[in-house]
Amino acid sequence: MREHTIRTRDGFPLAIQVSGPEDGPALLLLQGQSNSHEWWAELREDFSPQFRTITFDYRGTGGSRGELGELSTTSFAADAAEVLDRLGVERAAAYGTSMGGRIAQMLALDFPERVSALVLGCTTPGGPHSVKRPREVGQSLARLRGQEHTRYLFDLFYTPAWTVPSEYSKLLGDATMTPAESAAHLRISAGHNAWDRLPEISAPTLIVHGDDDRMNPVDNAHILHERIAGSQMLILPEGRHGFFEEFAEVVTPAVLRFLSESLPRS
Repeated sequence: MREHTIRTRDGFPLAIQVSGPEDGPALLLLQGQSNSHEWWAELREDFSPQFRTITFDYRGTGGSRGELGELSTTSFAADAAEVLDRLGVERAAAYGTSMGGRIAQMLALDFPERVSALVLGCTTPGGPHSVKRPREVGQSLARLRGQEHTRYLFDLFYTPAWTVPSEYSKLLGDATMTPAESAAHLRISAGHNAWDRLPEISAPTLIVHGDDDRMNPVDNAHILHERIAGSQMLILPEGRHGFFEEFAEVVTPAVLRFLSESLPRS
């Protein structure tokens, strides 16, 4: 993996990671809330033989640290477009999961010419039309601390059949984040609302979700499917919020098939 740092339009340092063939089609991987590019650590190699995979650490995570200012899924989408600019990538497929799916929506809406295909995983349109997580889930996430919080979060991401210990998961958050950085990311996710604009998305779109996702209920996948014309949908039985890792042997080939069918032939 090749790593370097750029300075954005406002001078913020963004850490970028690139792997795969330099002449391969570009695939931008967008991780969930309060996570760095490590979110994709167990998955990106499955895409790298065919794609030039691109990740970046969101502001407030990993190697991208500084004064955060006012942030939103719109501003993070602008960061993503700037990453593509600096890498000389005119168009890329975008695969976003959880908050990364919210950012991917805004990238496809605000920079439609940059997105060749779109995969939205375990995400939501946001706003009053979305289906919120059960109240007890939000209350428990806010109340629990330490190992109790980790165990509860782990249960939201994985089924009991997943035997990999929680300390090896890359999906449970960037432990280097400060409380202020984590709170900023929470506000970014909560403030997302793409409902009105979703019909504008023109890129071929695949929506993937687990049907036992209590972090982000699967009803949101159906809403996205209804709002994005021509979109495809794949629902994983028993899948929780980390379904794309736990059931990668099903999800990743489906994503690769979709991308191979959707991207223009060279």
